[in-house]
Amino acid sequence: MLKLTSSLRFLHRLPSKSLHPSLLLSNLSYKPSLRSQAPIVLLRTPAASLSTAPRLSVPSAFLSHGELERYLSCSMPGGRQLRIAVLVSGGVDSSVALRLLHAAGHSCTAFYLKIWFQEDFENFWSACPWEEDLKYVKDVCQEVNVPLEVVHLTDEYWKNVVSYIIDEYRCGRTPNPDVLCNTRIKFGAFMDAINCREYDYVASGHYANVIHPSVDEADSPSVLELSKDMIKDQTYFLSHLSQAQLKRLIFPLGCITKDEVRHLAATFDLPNKERKDSQGICFLGKIKFSDFVARHIGEKEGVILEAESGDYLGNHRGFWFYTIGQRQGLHLPGGPWYVVEKDVKNNVVFVSRNYYSFDKRRRIFRVGSMKWLTGIPPRSNQLQCKVRHGPGFYDCNLTIEVGKYRGEDVGVVQLSKDDQGLAAGQFTAFYKERTCIGSGVILESRDDRGFPVCEKALEIARLEDKAGLGKPVKIKVSKSEYYCQTYMLKKGHHSSAIC
Repeated sequence: MLKLTSSLRFLHRLPSKSLHPSLLLSNLSYKPSLRSQAPIVLLRTPAASLSTAPRLSVPSAFLSHGELERYLSCSMPGGRQLRIAVLVSGGVDSSVALRLLHAAGHSCTAFYLKIWFQEDFENFWSACPWEEDLKYVKDVCQEVNVPLEVVHLTDEYWKNVVSYIIDEYRCGRTPNPDVLCNTRIKFGAFMDAINCREYDYVASGHYANVIHPSVDEADSPSVLELSKDMIKDQTYFLSHLSQAQLKRLIFPLGCITKDEVRHLAATFDLPNKERKDSQGICFLGKIKFSDFVARHIGEKEGVILEAESGDYLGNHRGFWFYTIGQRQGLHLPGGPWYVVEKDVKNNVVFVSRNYYSFDKRRRIFRVGSMKWLTGIPPRSNQLQCKVRHGPGFYDCNLTIEVGKYRGEDVGVVQLSKDDQGLAAGQFTAFYKERTCIGSGVILESRDDRGFPVCEKALEIARLEDKAGLGKPVKIKVSKSEYYCQTYMLKKGHHSSAIC
């Protein structure tokens, strides 16, 4: 067993074939290494003696055999005993997933992925919750004598996720770390690392359902379906996986709801049964995102201009701190103001109080780096899609244009309704009824489809020396408008579309 030292970043090395991300969307997908090796283990708890006969374990006197069975439909119960690598995070979801697989009679090994990458980040070690996470993981595993291994994937995480995120923000786009983490790390580098261990499946606490073909149809593709809980459904975050990755996955929570997961956690009396769900970007812990961006990209002062008039309203720290549709953090009077466009070349942020006006919305956009879970594009153009995580769907029409973006295929998506928050770099996941069929990355809008910025504002943005702009314009707000905006915001409405 290796000795855990304070210099964690050098303990683990996977093969050098890991993909280094670039700005090209063609490099978005994770490319597995050609060879594998076992991950370095920082901690291993004793394994239980493994039985070769399938068993169904009733884990609590408060849970009858019949009640337990109805929760196991996504855990492959009743067949042969499977060897399953279970990804655990210290949260309730992955802990319940582990217990369900154990109760279904499978031979489980738990894996905790340690992915933070920089020891020199100021105050990081006092802020990151990984030690608390690991304590919960150990306690959950020890209750049922499941072996636990802690795997160090810091280098892989930096190369395949964090570097890409930083580069995308530098270019003014808004990437999705969770999609990349699933594709490149949890079900990418980690799967590569355990290839030699001969596990039947890899499992996690995602809310999604994988339907695998029967034994006599083994060559047929596996299918990713929506989970029972449409609010918590996470197929959006899994929509960029490959068929090879999907074939190796099971998600025990795909057939139950979040309320049922909480019920099971209490019934199992898990040590983390009352722990809140994690929020925010997976690798930041308690660190503010703005601090992370400032640390890795830096700051560069630029101007904020009103899109409709070109009025100079104030200054910002760098366009990369802002995303389209953002309202908070602008610190402008007379709002609410929203970021509507960015001039990356000239470091200018355009804002408007009319972001939610009907005529500014979009229903046509393009996606690149398309990936289909079966490896084949859909036959029908009439689909459903999600443009962000959540229960909301749009009916949509997808037209694929061959070789239209840097030699790659581009999908032109037409939504059934207008959407206000489309941001370049985010994913659009496509569905055929309950089946997730793939996804693509939203590209920059064409000139005639973005938020209209007046010519005066564009001319000011192109000025090399903006010192002559003088002081920011003071915008007066009438009392009635102020009270209307305040009231509507308290009610959770977008006041700029009403007041």
